Parts: sequence; C-alpha cells; structure tokens
Amino acid sequence: MDARLNYFASPAAAKTLKSLMSVGKGLKDSPVPAATQELVALRVSQINGCAVCVDMHTKDAAAAGETSVRLNLVAAWREATVFTEAERAALEFAEEGTRVADAAGGVSDEVWARAAKHYDEEQLASLAVLVSFMNMANRLNVIAQQPAGDYVPGQFH
Repeated sequence: MDARLNYFASPAAAKTLKSLMSVGKGLKDSPVPAATQELVALRVSQINGCAVCVDMHTKDAAAAGETSVRLNLVAAWREATVFTEAERAALEFAEEGTRVADAAGGVSDEVWARAAKHYDEEQLASLAVLVSFMNMANRLNVIAQQPAGDYVPGQFH
C-alpha cells in the first residue's frame, strides 16, 4: 500500500512540515513524563484511526520500556487498573481534547480540574500542545492514507 501523496515532494508542504516536525521534537523535552506523552499520543491516534501514528507510538513506547499490557489497554484505559491517576487524567484530557465536536466544547471544567490535580500549568500547556499536535499529525496521515507497519523505533528522533 502506498500513500496517496508524498508531502515532502511539495516544496510548500515540505517547508511547513519541517517546521511542524521541530514542534514534535520540542514536545519530547516538555515537563510531562515521557511515558505519559506516549500514552497520550497513542490514545489520540487510536481515536483518529491514524495507523501510522499508532504504529510509531506503540513501538517508541515499547522501546522505552513500556509494557505490552499497558499498551494493549490504552484503548480501554477507563476499565484498566494499570494506569496511575495522573495518567488517567491525561488520557481523559486527551480524549476530550480530541473529540472536540463530540465533547461540545472541548475539555470540560471537570476534566481540566482532574488533570490540574496532577499537572502544573506548564505541564497542562504541554499536554494541550501535544494533544493538538497529535490531532494535526493524525489528520495529515489519515488524509494521505499513510501506511503503517514499517516504522522503526526512534526513526524520527
């Protein structure tokens, strides 16, 4: 399976995407724990049906030591006992931030308050940027039908 288009073959798109990729790299240095970042990126990608991002974030998380049990339960985190309260708050934040239309207003005050119990203002800002960034990346990949399965952990870092 081949992608519908190669964004990097377009000079204008390639220039923009190179800038956007630097944002993604910058997020890795955010004060949100790396494991939480991968769980959030994975959950957003699952919701959006972005196979290439699910592939990437599952493999990167596993390479960083994340267990297969936790990775397999991200889609059902509400019923899973393997996530910390902070991770659960971040996953809930990510879901409402991704399902903006469904959530009728985005992240509710209740979800924000639960996240704020575990994350300071800088971390909340980083989570908001991460969720937004992942939604954008997912949409670019879904539109182009980027194939999944060939990603090598750390390939873009």
